[in-house]
Amino acid sequence: MEPGEDDMWVNLIDDFRPKLRNLIVVEQVLDHVQSIAPDQKDHIRQKAKAEGNIPAADLLISAVIKKPHDPGWFRAFVEALIHAGCGHAADLIQNNPPNPEVEAENDYCVKLIEIMYPSLVDMQTAEVCLQCIAKGLLTQEDADIVNAETKNIGFRSGARELLRKIVRGRPGWFSKFLEVLHETKHHNLYIQLTGRSPDHDEQDEKLSSLKDEPSGSDAATEESTAGAKGSDNPESIDVNMTEETAETLDESADLYKGENSDPRQLPNSSEPSQPDGTDLAAAARGPEKADIVLRDYQMDVARPALEGKNIIVCLPTGSGKTRVAVYITKKHLDCRRAEGQSGKVVVLVNKIPLVEQHYSAEFLPFLKHTYKVERVSGDSQLKISFTEIVKKNDVIICTAQILENYLERSNKGDDEGVDLKDLTLIVIDECHHTQKGGVYNHIMMRYLKQKHKNKRLQKEQKMPVPLPQILGLTASPGVGGATKMDKAEEHILRICANLDASKIMTWSHGEHKKESNKTSLTIEDRKEDPFGDVIKKIMNAIHAHADLSPTCDVGSQNYEQWIVQKERTAAKEEDQKVRVCAEHLRQYSEGLQLSNTIRMRDAFSFLSKYHEEERKRKTTMDEEHTIQITDTERFLFNLFDENKKELMELAENPEYENDSLSKLRTKILHEFSSREEARGIIFTKTRRSAIALSQWVQENPKFDDMGVKASHVIGGGDQSVVKPMTAAEQKDVLSKFGNGKVNLLIATTVAEEGLDIPACNFVIRYGLVTNEIAMIQAQGRGRAEDSSYTLVEVKGSGVAEKECVNEYRKSMMNKAIDKISAIQQADYDKRITEFQIQAILEEKVRMTKKKQKDMKNENPSELKLSCRGCSKYVCTGEDIQIIENMHRVNVSSQFSKLFIQRENTTLQERLLDCETNGFIACKDCGQRWGSMMFYRGIECPCLHVKNFVVALSGKKISKCTKWSELAVKLSAFDYAEHASQVVEDSDEDETQ
Repeated sequence: MEPGEDDMWVNLIDDFRPKLRNLIVVEQVLDHVQSIAPDQKDHIRQKAKAEGNIPAADLLISAVIKKPHDPGWFRAFVEALIHAGCGHAADLIQNNPPNPEVEAENDYCVKLIEIMYPSLVDMQTAEVCLQCIAKGLLTQEDADIVNAETKNIGFRSGARELLRKIVRGRPGWFSKFLEVLHETKHHNLYIQLTGRSPDHDEQDEKLSSLKDEPSGSDAATEESTAGAKGSDNPESIDVNMTEETAETLDESADLYKGENSDPRQLPNSSEPSQPDGTDLAAAARGPEKADIVLRDYQMDVARPALEGKNIIVCLPTGSGKTRVAVYITKKHLDCRRAEGQSGKVVVLVNKIPLVEQHYSAEFLPFLKHTYKVERVSGDSQLKISFTEIVKKNDVIICTAQILENYLERSNKGDDEGVDLKDLTLIVIDECHHTQKGGVYNHIMMRYLKQKHKNKRLQKEQKMPVPLPQILGLTASPGVGGATKMDKAEEHILRICANLDASKIMTWSHGEHKKESNKTSLTIEDRKEDPFGDVIKKIMNAIHAHADLSPTCDVGSQNYEQWIVQKERTAAKEEDQKVRVCAEHLRQYSEGLQLSNTIRMRDAFSFLSKYHEEERKRKTTMDEEHTIQITDTERFLFNLFDENKKELMELAENPEYENDSLSKLRTKILHEFSSREEARGIIFTKTRRSAIALSQWVQENPKFDDMGVKASHVIGGGDQSVVKPMTAAEQKDVLSKFGNGKVNLLIATTVAEEGLDIPACNFVIRYGLVTNEIAMIQAQGRGRAEDSSYTLVEVKGSGVAEKECVNEYRKSMMNKAIDKISAIQQADYDKRITEFQIQAILEEKVRMTKKKQKDMKNENPSELKLSCRGCSKYVCTGEDIQIIENMHRVNVSSQFSKLFIQRENTTLQERLLDCETNGFIACKDCGQRWGSMMFYRGIECPCLHVKNFVVALSGKKISKCTKWSELAVKLSAFDYAEHASQVVEDSDEDETQ
């Protein structure tokens, strides 16, 4: 081929690129193109799977026109297009495009199919496919793909595939398609597409006039009139669109986008797509999504709920459970409105980030123009007026605890609350938590009690109290630790009973969601561990000093339990030598575990910071006052100082680094080097390890060279000594992960459930295995088609064995669900009723015990608190009052002489009427006692009971971590009395 001619073909293909991107079916064309190298073909196929057909077609075109070329390359490409069923694309690049009028008519036909898409997918796909082959609309290869899609997923999915393929055909395909509809007796679809019955022969005239008709509302009026004249059928349609309608339709049914793409990217798919990385709120502000069209399996599981029944929807993560819930919510509200009744839907989630996610990505986009949607969570000011929010909105998305609080308010009658009878549908996300003492179960227990009261009312011929419909969503109900099938079945039935579910709806076809590629990486023990040896040497010295004889290996989980028990016993017996030693041993044990999980330098930093904080406790800004340091404390400080230099040097030597970290490094580099766009999550056990791993990645130049951008996300609770993340901080990190600014997320279990991160293509569990539910949830974070799931072992974690157990339990769970689904409905209902009655009786027993416990018979004077650090007497219960039934504050005027006040920069709490400004500590030993709270202008020292040794009626309690565990009725804080006292004191100061 002459150079000039070669350039001409290249330019011609490039000029038609915008059209070709829509017309080329990548997977089929690749099978017929010989000029592209195998590795390049794999790359293009991967692109198609990850991003869809159009970006992959663009890559294919670039590969074809890239020089140098073999002789005859252009003719070979044309032949490949023809054999792949892309004749229209072949015509274009041979400079043989249809005339402009025919091209315009073809575009109108494509748009018409897009408009009628929701109706057309209900066709009898197998019959239509057969006739399309006969008419030359589909190749045999096309038909095989359509039939496979129909068999594996359903006739609607097959219909979508068929429509995508025929619109890529040469102009003239539309009239042939109409013939197919006529011959297969799809008369209704024929009428909807043409505005007349198949007996009329005016279709060609009708189509040729489309492009000349006016646009906008006038066009709609004219077309509607024309349709009415041409046919008596009421289903004649308006094929012209306003600009807004066209925009909406483009979002919902672009027939060119779906080929060979991820199932979530198909039109009307189960998951929203945000390819530009915009945040969830921005997506919600965009145009409303088109009507929700569920896939066949989604419609199947939703059907009982659409009939008003209570059900559990159990679908794998990433298969569109939330989309099913949105659909059911809309149909529920539509039906209520059609009957002239109002509907009220509450969507419950168990984590604050999920409130915003469900609101912005799912419920608001589909419902905002029809219904009022609002969200409320623990960090939202709206929770103050939750009752009003419920009254003024149709759909409310909130954390479960907020609803429970307002149900309790209504029950007590002391404040305006919310009643179950005010609601018509409750959607419970991650409903497998509806068991034991969880907040979901508290809500559902109210429901079950009222349900059984209603049965009594009906017998008495009285009006029952209306109850909402219940919809539970889960990917994995679990087996509750069962080892036998009957116990696994019982566990799942109890969840069904707690949710009053008439059925558990699942989808058994494994073809829908491929399992992630799963691997386990085992580790080798260090040949030498001098860093660990030094820590063990220090611990043995402390054992000798305190005369302690451990019965298990230091650093093990059993050792940690043993040392915690020793600390509690010593505190109770006022043995400060053993108590302080036990506290230090616990820190060294954690340092040893950290050195097996993260870098030795991070473990050293943890130990160094602990000793630094302990020393700070023993110092004060007041030069006139000194805090005592005991001989044992001095011994412990000196012991660390003597070994500090050696530990520091060993920590910086990479030769002794743990093998788990080495395996993790190799795995991360492999994922980022083998994928065009890698994005993954590493799950780890503790907040401290999540932060340390994030820093490790950020500081490693190899990761930087590979484009790894890491960040961490941890929980927001204050149970840990590590500073928690606020909801805003969590949201910011997840938003960056969603839009690609962060491509490696290192998380604790806070990110396991619910969080929707569609682009994630690898998941690593680093030394962390809990139960089968967590395993399924973690695997489910990898949403991409070619996602991988890797388990990295950490010394002493036993993760490989636990993972095997979880796989067995997962299999047992699936079999148990199948068995439950096969139970006759009458037998199922009987078992559910038995479990519900049992649950109500158990709740009554529990409440009776709670009332007895809450009777608080003990006199406050019988409660005595001593400092945990030095055993000094502090106060009695008579000195303590309660603020807002939550904060225990010491109101004694003499108490201020016993403590010193320190600044605490990590305190996060900022409530409406109070804020914590620092913490208070023992003046003698520096032991922290609690926090200084500023309540409505009054400083109140707030006590944390876990920092004291508690004695009640002369008997010491070894473990007391919550005030609620004490049967003592403390008096309420009298704000007026204390406020007037503060005013008097300030007046005296001014007088002096």
